[in-house]
Amino acid sequence: MSNPITSYMGLHADALPLREQRMKLIASNLANADTPGYRAQDIDFNAALDAARLQREGLPGNGAGLAATREGHLSDAIATGQAPFQFARQASQPSLDGNTVDPDAERAAYGRAALEYRASLSFLESKVRTLLTAITGQ
Repeated sequence: MSNPITSYMGLHADALPLREQRMKLIASNLANADTPGYRAQDIDFNAALDAARLQREGLPGNGAGLAATREGHLSDAIATGQAPFQFARQASQPSLDGNTVDPDAERAAYGRAALEYRASLSFLESKVRTLLTAITGQ
């Protein structure tokens, strides 16, 4: 069953923790840019967001995502960094030491991820502000 507040917050409430996890992965990629054999990680954001939405709505998994076995299942995996939608990104240019991190691409991806995170945060902030205005009547 859906929580009325969570339903009111909508898509961005589901997206914010996923965006945070993606930013952590990109930062980890940048930190390991010189580590031999390190594989750049990323998240299949759309699949993870669909699974989070299905979980919020209490619907079973769609086959592509995961069905939650208990409430909070997906959010627990995201919080611990064990996101089921995490994958190793392919290298755009091969490296002799096996490292697949492209620092320029990672910096660009981090900038975009930060912008998307801020956009989701702004949408949530406006929802909370609207709710607060309705409660206080001002």
